[in-house]
Amino acid sequence: MSVPDTEATVGLKAFPVGEDAAGTRLDQWLAAKTAPDLSRNRVQAIIRGGDVRIDGKVVREPKARLVAGTVVTLGMPEPEPAEPEAETIDLAILFEDEDLIVIDKPAGLVVHPGAGNWTGTLVNALIHHCDLSLSGIGGVRRPGIVHRLDKETSGVLVVAKNDLAHRALSDAFADHGRTGDLERAYHAVLWGVLPRRAGIVDAPLGRSGTDRTKRAVVPEGRPDARHAVTHYQIVEKFGPKADATAFASLVECRLETGRTHQIRVHMAHVGHPLIGDQTYGRAFKTKANKLPDDLKFVVGEFPRQALHARLLQFRHPRSGEILRFEAPYPPDFAELVEALRRLPFE
Repeated sequence: MSVPDTEATVGLKAFPVGEDAAGTRLDQWLAAKTAPDLSRNRVQAIIRGGDVRIDGKVVREPKARLVAGTVVTLGMPEPEPAEPEAETIDLAILFEDEDLIVIDKPAGLVVHPGAGNWTGTLVNALIHHCDLSLSGIGGVRRPGIVHRLDKETSGVLVVAKNDLAHRALSDAFADHGRTGDLERAYHAVLWGVLPRRAGIVDAPLGRSGTDRTKRAVVPEGRPDARHAVTHYQIVEKFGPKADATAFASLVECRLETGRTHQIRVHMAHVGHPLIGDQTYGRAFKTKANKLPDDLKFVVGEFPRQALHARLLQFRHPRSGEILRFEAPYPPDFAELVEALRRLPFE
């Protein structure tokens, strides 16, 4: 008698077994077929849970040996929700009331638990800090993340503490300030200088074809292409001349859309990646070798992408008041800017 599909199964994948796989352990073979999405331990748990079949028959033994000519069907279960624990982590709080909290996020702090970062995140810290003042998002006592900053990006970030704030702020961030009062500005330090004092980078983003963790500018017609627009304005240029030959520049960026790594990818796309960006600007690091010795280390070994969320403005979801917050440069970012200002001018 066949065993019914489990309620948690949301997708099926079928894998024919070839002659070369005959006699191979089921768990080992499936782990190789699904890498890197599923680990061998995860595959074993799925098998034991009854979500793997061979020619339609459920197999619960990870050590089962394969037979050529059969078909292995893998049911992809619904991922189990993470249950972040409260953790004591210092936060730089700019504002807090019953509806929301605004913090100055340091570089190195992950916003939300995920693969490789299940603890030590901003969410873990907020669950501890807010405690019973969290009235819940969707009936669960947890903070409502309405926007994110990359782990190594510093600056202003707002989090909702209840459903009212979560809905209102989510709508505002989805609109990106086109019709409302939301305003966001980032400061970035770039290699070289952009060709115009102010401009727009309008280029769709999608997954990189060489690395699934990266984003890239892709053709508009590609299925995963997402509209992405970044407005920029040069704030300051750094030696040897305050012209197109400048060694580096400080730029303010404002987002018309909010895609993953948008500023970093767009600036690299136009030939001026962020200083310290090991993902999108690694090839530019050797430019620091041209600097005087006292500046070479500060610039060349800057440990993260030089990106800081400088400004955040939004309308309070309950009072209707316009709130505006600015975060000063953190010490490492300020040191980088000051070092570049010491570059000699001709």
